Amino acid sequence: MTASTETTDKRSLRRAFVASLSGTTLEYYDFAAYSVAAATLFGKLFFPSGDALAGTMAAFSTYAVGYLARPLGGFVFGRLGDKLGRKQVLVFTLLLTGIATFLIGVLPTHASVGGWAAVLLVLLRFAQGVGVGGEWGGAVLLSSEFGDPKKRGFWASAAQIGPPAGNLLANGVIALLTALLSTAAFESWGWRVAFLLSGVLVLFGLWLRMKLEETPVFKKIAESGEKPKAPLREVFTQEPRALIAGILVRICPDVLYSLFTVFVLTYMTSELHMTRSQGLTAVMIGSAFQLFLMPAAGALSDRFNRRTMYMVGTIAAAVWPFLFFPLAGTKSYLAIAVGMVVALAIHALLYGPQAALITEQFSERLRYTGSSLAYTLASVVGGAVAPLIFTALIASYHSWVAVALYVVVTAVLTGIGVTLARKTPVETVAVPAPTAEVAR
Repeated sequence: MTASTETTDKRSLRRAFVASLSGTTLEYYDFAAYSVAAATLFGKLFFPSGDALAGTMAAFSTYAVGYLARPLGGFVFGRLGDKLGRKQVLVFTLLLTGIATFLIGVLPTHASVGGWAAVLLVLLRFAQGVGVGGEWGGAVLLSSEFGDPKKRGFWASAAQIGPPAGNLLANGVIALLTALLSTAAFESWGWRVAFLLSGVLVLFGLWLRMKLEETPVFKKIAESGEKPKAPLREVFTQEPRALIAGILVRICPDVLYSLFTVFVLTYMTSELHMTRSQGLTAVMIGSAFQLFLMPAAGALSDRFNRRTMYMVGTIAAAVWPFLFFPLAGTKSYLAIAVGMVVALAIHALLYGPQAALITEQFSERLRYTGSSLAYTLASVVGGAVAPLIFTALIASYHSWVAVALYVVVTAVLTGIGVTLARKTPVETVAVPAPTAEVAR
């Protein structure tokens, strides 16, 4: 390799890392802005009723719609990513999520159009979910397929930094608006600003992604004529173990993240009677630490056994809620903030290496489809229903213990997934060419 070629490769790798990070940051900014609004405001604006709990449950139902839509994005865009390439698909997903979020910012509320407000909100939330469902698999491959496979944990973590970065940005914007505006002004129009800002972020993300080249791995597959004819069918028939493992390893981290970035806001305001801004600030502090912990955890997984490291994180995730809730019960803001930092550090220990762990389960020619399906199908039984289940458990048992036990159940499922996961990355195995009889 010549010096100029090596420089070009490093430049492409850095550009891919930034594009992967910025794209997922934008999409999770959109998702996080909605999550915060659903936990603190949307029940009143779009689902008014005399029962505050019922309004919150209805708002969390639309939160779940975004997760339930993800498999559709995984099915559609995952397939296209393995057939058309990573770059083209990632432009589509960015536009879809960004436009849907911008439109939420101009949506009329129940006071203006009645029940149609809720219908439109659900449709836009569905579009958000489809976009995010197609985004993750491609964003992970974008950075990892330009990098050294021996450092996949670190390079793939670019997409994993997106959720805490987007969460930090969204919570920061909403916290700033809350501080600058009166409660009446924020609930009237201030919340819209957070959603309208996504239009600016979309333009920036598009500028980055349009400058990218296709990944070397996909170029190699295209040149060899090994692009899959029916990637969805091939994943289900040829790599079912990889798909099951990929789904299970995501469930506990998904639930843990929903607990400590979404439900905790409702818990702090309704159960502990603390302010909205206190909850948002605690989430922001934890997310800020994750910005550094995510790539650090990914890099560590390149040095140590990725599966063992993931199992340690899963055990920690099962234990921590039993320590956090008693801390929160003291109503000490310092204790809660520290508890949030530890909780999201545990999540980083899992989420940092997660992209590498999942993608290396699948053969290169099916990697976009397989990774996207694992990511999105896990979301349906993980993050989609978690806030609803947490809220229902608190309402039924009036105790945090039920919530903590639910996290334990999800940790057991993830532990099974880690056990099923391959010890050796699949690219060390010969990749079979697509068979002629596989129909489209």
